[in-house]
Parts: sequence; C-alpha cells; structure tokens
Amino acid sequence: MKAHDGLYIDGAWRPAASRNMIEVVNPADEQVVARVPAGDAGDVDTAVRAARAALPDWAATPPAERAARLAALRDVLVARKDEIAETVTLELGSPPQFSRTVHAGVPVAVAGSYAELAATHPFEEKVGNSTVLHEPIGVVGAITPWNYPLHQIVAKVAPALAAGCTIVLKPAEDTPLTAQLFAEAVHEAGVPAGVFNLVTGLGPVAGQALAEHPGVDLVSFTGSTAVGRRIGALAGGAVKKVALELGGKSANVILPSADLAKAVNVGVANVMSNSGQTCSAWTRMLVHRDQYDEAVELAAAAAARYGDRIGPVVSARQRDRVRGYIEKGVAEGARLVAGGPESPRETGWFVSPTVFADVTADMTVAQEEIFGPVLTVLRYEDEEDALRIANGTVYGLAGAVWAGDEAEAVAFARRMDTGQVDINGGRFNPLAPFGGYKQSGVGRELGGHGLAEYLQTKSLQF
Repeated sequence: MKAHDGLYIDGAWRPAASRNMIEVVNPADEQVVARVPAGDAGDVDTAVRAARAALPDWAATPPAERAARLAALRDVLVARKDEIAETVTLELGSPPQFSRTVHAGVPVAVAGSYAELAATHPFEEKVGNSTVLHEPIGVVGAITPWNYPLHQIVAKVAPALAAGCTIVLKPAEDTPLTAQLFAEAVHEAGVPAGVFNLVTGLGPVAGQALAEHPGVDLVSFTGSTAVGRRIGALAGGAVKKVALELGGKSANVILPSADLAKAVNVGVANVMSNSGQTCSAWTRMLVHRDQYDEAVELAAAAAARYGDRIGPVVSARQRDRVRGYIEKGVAEGARLVAGGPESPRETGWFVSPTVFADVTADMTVAQEEIFGPVLTVLRYEDEEDALRIANGTVYGLAGAVWAGDEAEAVAFARRMDTGQVDINGGRFNPLAPFGGYKQSGVGRELGGHGLAEYLQTKSLQF
C-alpha cells in the first residue's frame, strides 16, 4: 500500500498539525519503506472532538445496523487479505505465510464474531422489577502495540463499534501502515464519519495526550506493564475506565503422564511464533525432573529447526533488548542449548532461536518478559513444586498444561493464577475472554466479555 501523509479524522484524510514524520523501517533489511505523520496533542484533540460529535448518532444506531457495518468491515478485510499480509511483512518482518494465516486471518474471525454479537447481545434485560440497560461507555481511546498490529486493532475497535462507542486509535509507531490500511477498510465498509479516527504518532506525545484527554471515556491499551501503569495513572486522574492487556511470562506445564515429545515440540513452536513477540507465549517450560534431560534435548532440536524460519524482531532496540536478556541468562548460570546472543545474519534485526536449560525460578530470564524467541526450561520435583513455579511471577496472562488424562490437566489448570490456559494444545477461540491476572492487566478482550468492557450499566425501576 501507499502510505498516507495525513491522519484519518472525521471520515477523511487530513493534514497533521505537526510537520514531524515517523520513518517506517523494514526489520528484515533495515530500509526505510515509508513515512507517516507524527500526530501531536492538537491532532488528538481534533480527533476526540470528531468522535464526540459522532457519538450520539452512532450510540442511537440500532444494533442490527452496527452489526451490518461490522459485517461489511469483515468482508473488506477478507477482500484485502493479501494486501494486509504484505503490509505486515513489510513493517513487522513477519514471514509471509504467518502474515497470511495469522496476522491477516485472525482479525477476520474476530471482526466476524463481533458482527454476530452486535446483533444478538442483550443490550436490555429484565431483573425483577428493573429494566437493566447496557449502554455505550462513550469515546474510546485505543492504543495498540506492534506485535500483532491488525489483530490488536480489531480486538479493540470491533467491540467498541458493536457497543455503540466512537473511537480514536493511536497505533504503535513501528507498524502504522497496517493501521492506515485498516482505516481505509473502515471507510470502505461505510462506517459513518467521526465514528473511527486514526492518529499516528509517538507514545509519549500522542499516546499520552489520548490517555489524559478529558473527552475520552475509556482507554484501552495493550503493551508493556510499565507503560500500562503510566496510562492507568493518567486515566485515574480523571476517574476514567481503563482496559489494560499487559505483559506475560506464561508457564507451559508438562505433567509426567503427557506425551512429552508433542508437548515440547508444540511448546517450542508457541515460543518461536512471531519471533517470540507474543505476550501470551509459553516462555517457561516446566518439566518433571525424571524427564528433564530428554525434554531439553527435544527442545534444543526443535529450536534448531526454526533457525531460518522465523523473521526478525521489530527493531534494533528490540533486538538489543533480547540479546541483553540472553547475555544475562548466561551470566546468571543458565545453560545455552540452542541459539545465543550472536545475530544469525549480517543484515536485519534477527535473533537466533534460543533455549536455556538449568534455569532456576529466580533467574531474570525466568521472571521478566523478554519478548523474543527465547525459551527457558525449568525442572520441578512434584506437582506442588510445579504449581509454585508456574504461579511464581508477577504475571498471569496465559499458560498451558499437558497430561495423559484431560481431567488431570484441568485440575492443575484450575489452580493456576492466570487468565487463559490451553489444555493439551487447545485451539484458539475468538469468543473466549482473553486477559490477565496480577500485573498482566485489567479487563478482558474478545467475545462477549470483550464487548462488556465498552458498555456501562443503567437500571430503570418500575
């Protein structure tokens, strides 16, 4: 796609107030591929005003009509699937096949799910002598990350549209082209002017302005826990609602009765997907001491097969961050069995698929989110020890349990302090709520629970 040199506000592409631009760089070859506006606080204010002006009519639009606009949006995303995939590959570095199936494919399913929910959700219900109304919360400030650029946008914008909210989106500065393409899709789908607005820009400028703007009723943010705290503080000053999907350090618990080879291979694939840039990745593999050595050998062999199959990480800064964690793991006594800090290529921001063995639960690489293709393998003594390790971080976003008996796996999963657990490799469900315990966030995305985040409740007594 050809990059727009303006911002999408009130149904049209308009010049930004600032002349500053953001360079978009291809992580695979380090070449500048586009430049987009770096919107400022004035641009955010213009976008919020447009969203507020559009709110009364959109909130009053019948749910069936909102559902029709979402269905149209889904259809546009399907029609432009190849262009979406190419754009994500260009600015994120994702391998083309992964871009087509995941980056372009999953948002279609999510948009479709909200087209159905908008038409079927009970926006009114009877409770005794009361009628309970579920009304749109208002103007939504959506701040999205770069790792799944379209999915994260759709996961916020689609439920907001279904609820009757209007939106101002500030996407990650690393992947703004996908956001511009989405704005084109919204326009093509016939969403009324002002209902969706896009301001590209830097987080400390445009993101902060959006989070603290008095005309924004809800801030929905996905990103690091550190930035989430900052956004929560900014929003808290105005007593506005926040929905925060933050970091993770998810445990992949392999119980002794599990199919070890399958559990290890699927676990490695999970960590290496998207070059490890997935907040819900199972980056800690927990294996019983009697099976530990075999699991380490399997994991090292599996990681080696990803050497030329994964893309780069998103930026030089991210590459250096991941390398720093690998070096820290070695310094703290973890044993490298695959990969390492050295770059596998001279050009591009690539990191070798890396596996650490002999990791203890207190090591930095077992406690902090690395956000790269790095797996740590930890041994446990018994089930209680496994549970202690699994629950022993500040995070609680996702996880996995493997066992020969499904009931055994479910019993363990029920005791995990985390928002989502896959049992024996359970498939992704776009209707299941996604979100974290502890410092992994506040609120839920996807399905009916995700829609509820954008609604507020009023009761009428008779």
